[in-house]
Amino acid sequence: MPVCCIPKPESMSQLCENCDPGERRNIIASILAGGLFFTGWWFVIDAAAQFPSDDQFKHAYHVCGVIATIGMFMVNTVTSGQMRGDTYTDGCMGPYGARIWLFLGFVLSFGSLIAACWILFGGYVMPDMDPQWPGVAIFLQNMFIFFGSIIYKFGRVEEF
Repeated sequence: MPVCCIPKPESMSQLCENCDPGERRNIIASILAGGLFFTGWWFVIDAAAQFPSDDQFKHAYHVCGVIATIGMFMVNTVTSGQMRGDTYTDGCMGPYGARIWLFLGFVLSFGSLIAACWILFGGYVMPDMDPQWPGVAIFLQNMFIFFGSIIYKFGRVEEF
């Protein structure tokens, strides 16, 4: 069919009439969040493989990524229905317990991101260490886990 014979849509709503992003929103958010989580851990695995000695990359710095991962699981185990009290009325403290759990998950996530900044600048930038990649890798790991957690929590729709 020649290009001049293709019917032109009257508006953008007619152009996107058949594509409903609501149906694929959960899939896209899950793939994006999983990709960010994978990329963050991949950076740290790369840094640990390149610098195996404790002088260049302290192995205790892996704690930040583990704490960020625990925080991600804590944030994403609480649903919106549990927060509102629609589906979660029993248990330890009902919706208040779910809110406290979510808050503690966010505290762990933010705390690990702040600790990664501290490791980057306090351990690698300020002392002017020659390989700065391990500090950057720790920071990128925690940043990607944090953003992956946020995308997975708020990018999905739970009413399917």
